Amino acid sequence: MFFGGSIAKKIVDTISKNELPANTTILEIGAHHGYLLADIIQFIYTLNPKLLETLNFAIVERFEHLQLEQKEYLQNSFGNTIKVDFYSDISEVKLDNAFIVANEIYDAFACELVYTKDEKLQTASVIDDKIIFEDCFDEDIKTKCKKYKITKGELALGYEEFAKNICTNIKNFHFLTFDYGEKYPRNDFSCSVYSNHEVFPIFDENIELTKLYKNSDITYDVNFSQVIDSFSDICKCEVEYQTQLKALVEFGILYLLEILQKNVSEENYLKEVQKVKTLLDPTGMGDRFKMLLIKK
Repeated sequence: MFFGGSIAKKIVDTISKNELPANTTILEIGAHHGYLLADIIQFIYTLNPKLLETLNFAIVERFEHLQLEQKEYLQNSFGNTIKVDFYSDISEVKLDNAFIVANEIYDAFACELVYTKDEKLQTASVIDDKIIFEDCFDEDIKTKCKKYKITKGELALGYEEFAKNICTNIKNFHFLTFDYGEKYPRNDFSCSVYSNHEVFPIFDENIELTKLYKNSDITYDVNFSQVIDSFSDICKCEVEYQTQLKALVEFGILYLLEILQKNVSEENYLKEVQKVKTLLDPTGMGDRFKMLLIKK
């Protein structure tokens, strides 16, 4: 919960510095079960309860069954004291000011698998339960691979349209996202298939690709340079990029732990400390995950 708490403190500090007004909309994109937004709301109440009188809350969620889960969880958590608006697509959102939270969203975008053979770029298709690479004739894919120096791996699709919808429909915003990846391509395949709570490398010979294809989640390392460009090519914006470890410490996660220590038993405090260590571990999530903050 201290991950959401750190984001809440960042929101409170952003408003206290007048970077966004007190009637800003806190907008989460892809909220899954709604746990993160609930943690953010709870910590805003702890840090500055008066803000809940002016702030607005909203979720963009394209899956109806997840919307129902989110509504039920938030209703059970806050009753009628917190109102949350729901949208099925980011293009439906029209706001003057927003603090946007999109946690681990970019690794879920569609992508092309690309490979260079004999100096020719190839893209992948699934044929007869196998991944087959054939010469690429899509000039847009070729241009982007050349721009980001991708010779082998994943080229994300849809980042630009996603950023355009945000920049077009929201006048002023802080867009915050955490994900695993770097500002440069690995030039190796990182793509995996996630199905029934299991993860499979996409080239695993034991998986039945035909059954999984278009019926499963995929995940891959994010090229943050492409994410940044998707915004900066459309609008003038400020960019902050750093490791999750550095970001959460700067956001105030240690300050929140100090508050906790004064109000709970040592046993409960140490339990939360262990969870926070997982987020900050420089040999794990602390360095593997990156924070990107785009300000327009």
